[in-house]
This record gives sequence, C-alpha cells and structure tokens, in this order.
Amino acid sequence: MARFELKLPKMGESVAEATITNWLKEVGDKIEADEAVLEIATDKVDSEVPSEVSGILVEQLFGKDDLVQVGQTIAIIQTEGDAPSAKSEETTVPAEVAEIEQTIEAAKDVVTAPQDFSGSDKFFSPLVKNIAKEEGISVAELESLAGSGKDGRVTKEDILKYIEDRKSGSVTPIPAVAAPKVAEPVAQPEPVAKVAPVQKSQQAVPVSVNGGDEIIEMDRMRKLISGYMTASVQTSAHVQSFIEVDVTNIVKWREKVKTAFEKREGEKLTFTPIMMEAVAKALKDFPGMNISVDGDYIIKKKNINLGMAAALPNGNLIVPVIKNADQLNLVGMAKAVNDLGNRAKAGKLKPDDTQGGTYTVTNVGTFGSVFGTPIINQPQVGILALGAIRKVPAVIETPEGDFIGIRQKMFLSHSYDHRVVDGALGGSFVKRVAEYLEAFDIDRDF
Repeated sequence: MARFELKLPKMGESVAEATITNWLKEVGDKIEADEAVLEIATDKVDSEVPSEVSGILVEQLFGKDDLVQVGQTIAIIQTEGDAPSAKSEETTVPAEVAEIEQTIEAAKDVVTAPQDFSGSDKFFSPLVKNIAKEEGISVAELESLAGSGKDGRVTKEDILKYIEDRKSGSVTPIPAVAAPKVAEPVAQPEPVAKVAPVQKSQQAVPVSVNGGDEIIEMDRMRKLISGYMTASVQTSAHVQSFIEVDVTNIVKWREKVKTAFEKREGEKLTFTPIMMEAVAKALKDFPGMNISVDGDYIIKKKNINLGMAAALPNGNLIVPVIKNADQLNLVGMAKAVNDLGNRAKAGKLKPDDTQGGTYTVTNVGTFGSVFGTPIINQPQVGILALGAIRKVPAVIETPEGDFIGIRQKMFLSHSYDHRVVDGALGGSFVKRVAEYLEAFDIDRDF
C-alpha cells in the first residue's frame, strides 16, 4: 500500500490560490484515476480537481471554504501499488516505457532543453511527466498534445500514442527552445509608493427593511464582481467617447453568407467576431491602448488578448479572453467567440481562459441598450461597449446630392483611463474601429 498526496494543481497564469467549495468524495470513498475529488473556486471561475491515481480517500486536509495555495497537499489517497510522488517522480519509470525505448533514438535528432514543467500553465500528472522525461519529449511538445482526459488533460494513453506516431514518422517533433542565457541583473529604479485609494469619510447609509422585504446574501462571484468594480472606479479616472457607426454593409453581408458559413464551418456567424476583428486591427494601429498600469509605470503589452464580457445563466458576469486575437482570421475569431461563449454559459471555463486580457469588449446591445458607459477591467486601460444595431433615417451623401435613406447604425462607447490615455488617443482609437467597420467589404469571403 502507498499514500499519494493530492496537491492543488497549477491552474493558469497568476492564479496562486483557490477556495474549496465542495468535496465530491468523502473519506473512505473509492476513487478512479482522473475522477473529480473536489470542487474549487478561483477569483474568476469554478473548477474540479481530479485524482491522478486510483485508490481510496483516507484524509481530507482542508475543509469547505478553506483557502488553499497552489502546490499545497489537499488530500491523501491510499493506493494499491507504488503511487507516484514528488520523491519518486524523478527516478520511477513506468513499465510501459520499456516497451518503447527505441523511440529515444528517434528523439535524439531533436534539440531539447531541460524539462522544467514549472513554467507550463497546463497540468500534467507525474506519470505523464515521467514518460516525457524518459523519452526526451520537450515541454513544448507536451503542451501541443490534445489530451483526451477531463478538461483536455494529457493521459498516459495520449503520450504513448504520440511516441508511437513520432517513431513511425507520422508526426514531426516540435524542437524545444534552448534555455536562454541569463543576462546580468540590471539596476531597477527605486519603487515608487503607490497611492492608497481614498477612503470614504462617511459610513454607508443604513438601509431600512420592512416585513415584506426579502434579504438575499450575495453569492461568492457577485461579491468578487462588486469588489472589482468598486476598486476599478476608485483606481482609474474614467472618461468616455461615443461614436455612431453605419454598419449597413456588415448587416447585408452577414445576412448573405451566414447560412453558407454555418454549413461550411459548423459555427454560427454573429456580429461579435466581426466587431472583434476590427478592434484587434485598431489595437495594432494604436498600441497605446494595449497597455496596463502598475503604480507609476506603464506596461506595453506584446500580445493582443481581447476580453469578451459574457453573462452567466445566474446573471453574473465573466470575461473570458481570446488570446492573440490579432492573429485570427474571421473564421478563427468566430470559433473562439462561440467556444468561449458556450463554455461560459455551461460553466465549463478553465481558470486560464479568463487570464491575460489586455483590452475588453462588451456587447450591451444584446440586451437592447443603445450605448453604455462600461467600467474598465483592471489593470487594463480601456473597454469598448457595442450598442444595439438599429434601423434609422440618415443623410446619405452621393455625387448627385444628399438624400434621406434607411441605414443600419450602432453606437460605440469607449471608456478609457484618463491617467494614461488622453482624449486624442481614446477618441482616435474608437474612430479607427468605426472606420474599419464602415469600410467593411461587402464582397469579401469569410
């Protein structure tokens, strides 16, 4: 018999802790490998922690509502054989590896770097990491595998199949990047003390409650949202710019191609990915909007990662992120928007899906709003609200003269942080988004 320590896995960039919300298994219960043991909640999404081994749960080290740090042991599972552990991970080699030792020679032609899994945002079981180390499979190769386990986890069968395919030549190994030479430390400027938010001098006005009122406690996510929004207003100097956009060509084009698009791509074509495409282009034109603020320092972001505000079934709000949005064509953008939107509604988002955003877009027009004044998603410096598309009478200019016609129009509402973004940049950015939308080619392919 052996005792396996179930640890809180790394769940994504900048996620350092989680709260236990529910134990799915009790002490004495039998657990299968990859079976969920407990539910956890980060500051963004809820998730499950699966077991890496089969066995019996013999100890719960934390209770419900306890806060746990990434890497902490949260439960002890008793297994039949020798369970993988932190000590044995470096030396224990699974029996299956002996059957595929010949693949090592095929991997020697690939330039590999030391396998440091601590830098990976993905979770890999000790068994999978052992096989990867023995076979010379780089972290980049392992991250590229599409796992068949829960939430896309790479299983033992996945990595063994990959090794066989690599041996047969049906897949090409991804060369690992050699570890960069560490540069000499550069003297950093003395940190500037951050200004604490101004505290309210007066207490909150008490709310009167009568016998017919119902008192409902906020759920965990609503409390978090409340804190984030209040902190954002206290942190950023919010200012807004509004612009009206003629999207008649976009409406006509979508109506013309949406059936063929869904038939070919298996995805519905909404207006959101078209808008996202224009925003990503404008951010490339105005990188000053793709920044973050840290005290008295401005951080220019290399990647354009678009946050997409989405409403959850319970009425709460979440912002999944489309990574490297400027590198996606319209089809890729539509697939990303639909995937994140569907998983948000189903409560299937992973912690990493909500991390790393550099600019946010929210579609207030979904609920009929003409425009809005959205609150900035910290530490970003801008957020764009898409208003409802409406048929309105408009002046149309032609060489023969002006006349009144029916056009499809919408408002773009741009909130930006006046600490670092002035009106010239904030207004020019939203104007560029409008120009891309109005110049939409009605004859383009998708």
